[in-house]
Amino acid sequence: MSSSLDTLATNKLKDILHKLTSNKYLGVLIGTAITAVIHSSSATTVILIGLLNSHLITLNQATWIILGANIGTTVTGLMIALDLGQSAIYFCGIGLILMLSKNKLMYFGRVIVALGLIFLAMDSMSVALIPLQSSPYFIELFSKLNNPLTAIITGTIFTAMIQSSTASVGVLQTIYQKGLISFAMATNVIYGQNIGTCITALLASINGDRNSKRLTVIHILINVIGTIAFVGASYFIPFVEFIGSLTPNYMMQIAYMHTFFNIISTIILLPFDNTLIYLAYKIIPISRKEGYSANKYSCSN
Repeated sequence: MSSSLDTLATNKLKDILHKLTSNKYLGVLIGTAITAVIHSSSATTVILIGLLNSHLITLNQATWIILGANIGTTVTGLMIALDLGQSAIYFCGIGLILMLSKNKLMYFGRVIVALGLIFLAMDSMSVALIPLQSSPYFIELFSKLNNPLTAIITGTIFTAMIQSSTASVGVLQTIYQKGLISFAMATNVIYGQNIGTCITALLASINGDRNSKRLTVIHILINVIGTIAFVGASYFIPFVEFIGSLTPNYMMQIAYMHTFFNIISTIILLPFDNTLIYLAYKIIPISRKEGYSANKYSCSN
């Protein structure tokens, strides 16, 4: 997908993308909308890495979109959206037909096939992991959690291993509904799930350029900083009890907490987008190949 987008990268396409994400608020809105439609923040991140590798968007724009994606992934359960996982085969079919052309349509076809394969993989993984929701082993594992740090680490490792926050949340909902874990401890698992879902971006950026790796660092920083802030705040603000009191429905309590965490984290971190990018450049410095554009991260909003 990256190589095809690179071939198709015209000034007109760049202008469209820049207008759609001309400021941080539009960027967050676009990230929220896209992720709500495609049901996967992981897929959004993979697509962003492709756009970054093709130099169609800047790291600033990708950061704003990823902040929005964190919100979008929480509202999918509350929206009647297009099930792209079930439609993935049609994407692949249309893309293969377009690839038979000998002009630019061939590259459009490759992009569509790549998108289809992303959605097909996400859907297949989600279906394959459904049995975990009733697995005695994983239910017992989660039910033994007894402190916040252990819960966060378990949520992180479990979600990273299966590369599906959807399946991980499903397991959590099951054990919480059975009364095997408290809501406070389930909240800490949710924090870990948000960190663990970054593994997809990490894998997708391995063969990408340094900016795609920086986006992965930013994605991890967003969720780690959000987790630290929420764990600290929970000792002074009874928001966990408040969310739990909103509804007696166990499933919705988990959904509400997931939504609350991601929305508040985005609101808190959005003003510090350039700081996140600065930290990403500190962790992954500019290489000689990138030249001397050391002030990329300080571009104006």
